[in-house]
Amino acid sequence: MSTTTPQLPAAARTFTQQFSSTRRGARLARLLTYEQLRIWQVSPGVTDRAEQIVAEPAVNAALHGRVQGRDFRLTLSHDPATGVLRIAVTDARGDRLPSPVADVVTPSDDESGRGLLIVTALADRWGTELYPPGGKTVWAECAC
Repeated sequence: MSTTTPQLPAAARTFTQQFSSTRRGARLARLLTYEQLRIWQVSPGVTDRAEQIVAEPAVNAALHGRVQGRDFRLTLSHDPATGVLRIAVTDARGDRLPSPVADVVTPSDDESGRGLLIVTALADRWGTELYPPGGKTVWAECAC
């Protein structure tokens, strides 16, 4: 007689960390994203995409969303049952929402202004939400 052990569905996992609103904080957010997804055993392809996605809003949080004395927050959520990885970066500047990608016009010789184009290319979905009382969250989702 053989019996099978019932398998519990894998639980959703969440990682949240605050970072200083500096270039160093943005770099650390990207590096910790890589490490956390490696620990969660997310596929290397999704991990590479997520690392690049985190880099863009994290740098924007440090450069454009910065308020003196306020950090930005990174939240990673992975739900193996749905196969979705959600990335969210929250900063303190709700008055500076990113422009929709269709509205972005960047001169070809400009060294900035392409971050959301990169997020659009790498994420399956992305968007922004106001974060009361005065911040915003830029989020992206990737299928695993």
